[in-house]
Amino acid sequence: MVSLLQRALRAGFMRAEALFNRAFGDRLNPLYHLGAISFFLFWVVGATGLVLYAFFDTSVSGAYRSVEAITHGVFGLGGVIRTVHRHASDAMLLTMLIHLLRYFAFDRLRGFRWFSWVTGVLLLWLVYIAGANGFMLPWDRLAQFVTQASFEWLDWLPGFGGTLIRNFILPEHVSDRLFSLLVFIHIGVPLLTLLLMWVHVQRVPKATTNPPRPIMLALLLMLLLLALVAPVVSQAPADLRTVPQVLRLDWFILTIFPLLYVWPHALTWGLVIGATALLFLMPWLPPRRGGRAPIQLTMHPGPVRLAARPGETLLEAGLRAGVALPYDCRAGGCGVCVCTVLHGRVDQGAYQPAALTEAMRARGQALMCCAVALDDVDLEVEGVGALSLGAAAAPLRRWHARVQAMQRLSPDLMRVHLALPAGEHIAFVAGQYINILLDDGAKRAFSFANAPPDPQAAPSTAGDVIELHVRLIPGGRFTTQVFETMKVGDAIEFEGPLGRFTLQDSQRPILFVAGATGFAPVKSILEDAFRRGVQRPMTLYWGVRTAADLYLLDEVERWQREHANFRFVPVLSAADADTAWAGRRGLVHEAMLADHPDLRGHEVYACGSVRMVEAAVPDFIAHGLEEQFCFSDAFVPTPKPPAPGGPQRPA
Repeated sequence: MVSLLQRALRAGFMRAEALFNRAFGDRLNPLYHLGAISFFLFWVVGATGLVLYAFFDTSVSGAYRSVEAITHGVFGLGGVIRTVHRHASDAMLLTMLIHLLRYFAFDRLRGFRWFSWVTGVLLLWLVYIAGANGFMLPWDRLAQFVTQASFEWLDWLPGFGGTLIRNFILPEHVSDRLFSLLVFIHIGVPLLTLLLMWVHVQRVPKATTNPPRPIMLALLLMLLLLALVAPVVSQAPADLRTVPQVLRLDWFILTIFPLLYVWPHALTWGLVIGATALLFLMPWLPPRRGGRAPIQLTMHPGPVRLAARPGETLLEAGLRAGVALPYDCRAGGCGVCVCTVLHGRVDQGAYQPAALTEAMRARGQALMCCAVALDDVDLEVEGVGALSLGAAAAPLRRWHARVQAMQRLSPDLMRVHLALPAGEHIAFVAGQYINILLDDGAKRAFSFANAPPDPQAAPSTAGDVIELHVRLIPGGRFTTQVFETMKVGDAIEFEGPLGRFTLQDSQRPILFVAGATGFAPVKSILEDAFRRGVQRPMTLYWGVRTAADLYLLDEVERWQREHANFRFVPVLSAADADTAWAGRRGLVHEAMLADHPDLRGHEVYACGSVRMVEAAVPDFIAHGLEEQFCFSDAFVPTPKPPAPGGPQRPA
């Protein structure tokens, strides 16, 4: 029953996360930052609470008057602060509940995770208690209801015998001293909450307590808009001689209070204690027999060897051991933590299909944030220079370059040359790529379109020049900048080199399959191969929509004239039947297979869109190509993980 509920909730979360990824992008998906959002909302509640407390009168007679003065003073600014305080409290409780539900749905509460789960349940109760206690302080009709209901409910417990509610029967029974105690509770419980929040994250490796800045700004804007649309106001002063008849309840924090007057107190206590006990026991329900021994992980490049606990993801194990691994969402949505499983078995876990395609899985790739080792595993991590245990991994080098030249090769294709500073040289392998770094830390990957410098040539005092092919993506941040505002002399920062889409050392005939700007890394590989005198037979199938998209056709035809071992086959997918095109038509990989129905003994390099790669790779293997001789590189409009055999990235 529990597993069925978890599967249903997990499916719901995965659909919601996919929807939010399309709306906000995986980096700003709020469902990937629920814990950090709760932390941020706590600080909002704390900051606004301190401002309110500075002007709050803690006496019974002055509480209501001071709250009214705050609410309507300073041109309504006090009312905005009060409303933000209330709505942020509601939002914090809501995000914590969703955070708890998500961890239950994905079964992230068993084994070593029990501590985080149990402290999370305690935190939920502390926030609820602090919130309910906060409703007592304005001393209006709602405060009267909450206070009397709470103390009547507590009086049911053995040992009180009605002594608590006597303090709130008549106005004269409520002393300033008692009221100050309520204020003290409202300060003390949040402080205890903050301490437990710190304890809560101690067993979460590299726990993040601040969401991305755009999310923080969006939350603040939302709270300010709510303050204007749904301002919080008092509900007339408390009068213990009468019973409140009409109240506007806060259904996030005061959900249980109507039940106190509908159900017997014994039943409501049974509900609360039973639900709390069930939540506490969830990590051990249903019971599971025994445990497994730690699993050995070996991570490359390194190698780094470490032990993973049963049920621990590859990413958690690495971060806990102090290995600096690449990651972002930690929820299978962004694909930053992609790795290749070299040996051993893993449970892939739940992830977004866009982050880990079927073609990638077929190549043995996995997302470290979701994958759990089933036995000893060797894996290779993409995007790092080196890994080391207990210390930071060797970071990718950041480079600073300037735009040296720009040439529009077609209406939506720009050739960009980046020049490094004098004397700087970047050592890359043909077919690799770089990450262009944007102002907010986002990355856009582009392949080297030129061959590496000749190692036999005399060193140059000038800096290396990098050639990139940039295709305009409608709405794309960087590509739009290239086509609309970029000019010669502009500064560009990037990191690299990255990627394994490189020519292998063998004697097999080579078939290149390039789609659109997938030609860029192939150009780099071919130019390097020609310079090195590679004599293996090489055939390039370049697929584009129309003849105008063959943006360097003259250069490729020149290669074919100059190198007897090279053959070029252009393929158009969108050429109308009445055009003058006399060459091949259709899908580029199908054209290649028509010429080479038996791929045994060949080596294939495919580079293009995800759709092309996903369609092509299974067909290649079905036609006899051995998996270890199939190399591919998929381009997508936003940064994604590597496709089979290479990085998956934007065109």
